[in-house]
Amino acid sequence: MNRSSRQSLLNRACATALAALLLVPLSISTAAQELKALGTLLHARAPSQVEAGQPSAVADRFATVYGAKIHYVEAGSGPVVILLHGLGGDTSNWAPTIGALSRKYRVIVPDQIGFGKSDKPLMNYRVGTLVDFLAGFYKELKIERASLVGNSLGGWTAAAFALAHPEKVDRLVLVDAAGFKPDKSIDPRTFNALNPSTREDVRKVLSMVFYNKAFAGDAGIDLMFARRVAAGDGYTIQRFIDSVVHGEDMLDGRLSALKHQTLILWGREDLLTPIAMGERFKREIPNSELFVFEKCGHVPQIEKAPEFNAALLKFLGNGENAGK
Repeated sequence: MNRSSRQSLLNRACATALAALLLVPLSISTAAQELKALGTLLHARAPSQVEAGQPSAVADRFATVYGAKIHYVEAGSGPVVILLHGLGGDTSNWAPTIGALSRKYRVIVPDQIGFGKSDKPLMNYRVGTLVDFLAGFYKELKIERASLVGNSLGGWTAAAFALAHPEKVDRLVLVDAAGFKPDKSIDPRTFNALNPSTREDVRKVLSMVFYNKAFAGDAGIDLMFARRVAAGDGYTIQRFIDSVVHGEDMLDGRLSALKHQTLILWGREDLLTPIAMGERFKREIPNSELFVFEKCGHVPQIEKAPEFNAALLKFLGNGENAGK
């Protein structure tokens, strides 16, 4: 491949990966194909290493929870592992993870209420809302116990759910998780960039989320902005931002009650939820371990997919220890 073709593929893969990862609905199969190309280009991985994260036999389904339609994808069989996306995300955020886990696990990935293809009722969203809907989702799918893996807002939700329903959680994995009260010195308007309404807002978000700045090029910004407009979850995102500003459902002072084995996965260069937060989770959660990915931002399941999948599978016990 010549230099021009390589750069063209890199630009296209970066742009589509952005659509897959941040705030936009995209099909699992499309996300997986583009992320394979992206991984090969950015990390010089052998194809077999990248393919390990490709989903296979993924079923697209809906469940009704509290009268709302919740979209989810499912793959594999065995102990249950539920993957929870972050603010404005959807099922495609986990495209490189589903295939690797589904060889040994029943992997279930919902679009949380208000996001993706799930219903988006006008309500005052907060983490407590996601916890209640996750409990209803368990009931609808007849899940007694599962391991939870959550990124960002999804990590906050996973920890809050484990505190509220400890009997329903086997192992807990927090990936660049949110959940602590923001520093009082932070201007609340700073959070508005998380609900981007301008190209500059999009650029700021991408710069905070990704270590590799190829993701924040003009093509990626334009595509991301267009997809943000089409996503239809701006109301949901703003309500969550308001909830954070009001200090609702925060994890401060609560984490010592967690008794589950917990893995904390973090990108060293995450500018959205800095490494200091990962270290705090490690200090405050008993029986926890912290694994840090170098040269990685807020979404290690993408920027470091092979290493992420390996660490996750090792912790879960290769199908031997998760819930059913």
